[in-house]
Amino acid sequence: MTLLAAAQSKTPAPSRWMLVHRHALATRITHWINALCVTVLLMSGLQIFLAHPALYLGQFGADSDRPVFEIGAEANQAGAQRGFVRLGSAAIDTTGVLGLVPNADGDLTERAFPRWATIPGWRSLALGRRWHFFFAWLFVANLAAYYLFGLINGHLRRDLAPTREQLRPRAILADIVDHLRLRFPKGEAARRYNPLQKLAYVGVVVALLPVMILTGLTMSPGMDALLPWLVDLFGGRQSARTLHFMTAGLLVLFVIVHLTMVLLAGPINGVRAMITGKLAISEEDDHEPHSARKA
Repeated sequence: MTLLAAAQSKTPAPSRWMLVHRHALATRITHWINALCVTVLLMSGLQIFLAHPALYLGQFGADSDRPVFEIGAEANQAGAQRGFVRLGSAAIDTTGVLGLVPNADGDLTERAFPRWATIPGWRSLALGRRWHFFFAWLFVANLAAYYLFGLINGHLRRDLAPTREQLRPRAILADIVDHLRLRFPKGEAARRYNPLQKLAYVGVVVALLPVMILTGLTMSPGMDALLPWLVDLFGGRQSARTLHFMTAGLLVLFVIVHLTMVLLAGPINGVRAMITGKLAISEEDDHEPHSARKA
């Protein structure tokens, strides 16, 4: 055997790839509508928060009450203004980022969030509420459609519900270790959501989003008149408002982690699957080569 033949015999055969069905049409459509709604709801919600950037617990919340969370600006010991974020009695300086941020001219002004983070960019509680309420109802309708189609086509039961084996502590621990080592399911394993994915998605779909919707309804005087038990359920409108912003923050955290995982696992393949429904997997092994992510 020549040296060339010996080298060729040791060279592994290139992996073969095939496209498999991953996401149903209804799942893809509701996913992208949700992405749009969540983005607008977050930015318009921050605009609404500008009117009174403080959170309280209980039935009441006024300027004289002590907030559990607050974003604002105040004079420091030298007399200069500084931005701050306060949680309970602990406060950190956030000048230039939160509380005291640059305006359109670049000068620092008292404002909880920068202009680029809110819809609209200028102060307008009325417009912020209009944007927020329109996309809130679109979000509710889209989520209801997601639940309905998920039950009809089996997506909720087949793809999101963890199996008994996946709920075992050993399986969850192994999945955590794989994520820490940036080893993601490939090949046939990529057809299914892993345990951490399922637990995260179920937590968002079954708990986080319903709580966010119900607390949002609790802050509406009209809904309070129609469903007065909502106020008692969450311990008052101010507690509901605080819980609403907490769930929104958890949703933002989920989106950040979700996008990070998509980037690490292969963004082109992941985004293509959510647009066309087709995922490229290797027929040979369970670990996608780095070069294949660019295919």
